[in-house]
Amino acid sequence: QVQLVESGGGLVQAGDSLRLSCAASGGTFSSYAMNWFRQAPGKERELVATIAWSGGGTYYRDSVKGRFTIARDNAKNTVYLQMNDLKPEDTAVYYCAADIGGKGLYEYWGQGTQVTVSS
Repeated sequence: QVQLVESGGGLVQAGDSLRLSCAASGGTFSSYAMNWFRQAPGKERELVATIAWSGGGTYYRDSVKGRFTIARDNAKNTVYLQMNDLKPEDTAVYYCAADIGGKGLYEYWGQGTQVTVSS
């Protein structure tokens, strides 16, 4: 079993920055890809960013490219999402998810952390 706990959300103004953290326990953190999703009110959950087990490969959805950076510290079993130049449309609950099997099944999820960006 893998447990994931997010932190770092909050209320900020447009143009501000936040860094989300997701601490993992259980399993072998350094062996699987990690992901950040978000879900805004009334919208479907969407994949924001992915980082490979080694940290060597990343993916970003177009709307966050150049503003968000995903990183991981395998020694600390933690994945981060640095969010710069935040926009009101980034407002959502952000979740981290572990892709244990490498097939995009996202077997484990955190409880989510709220990010609210005011204009």
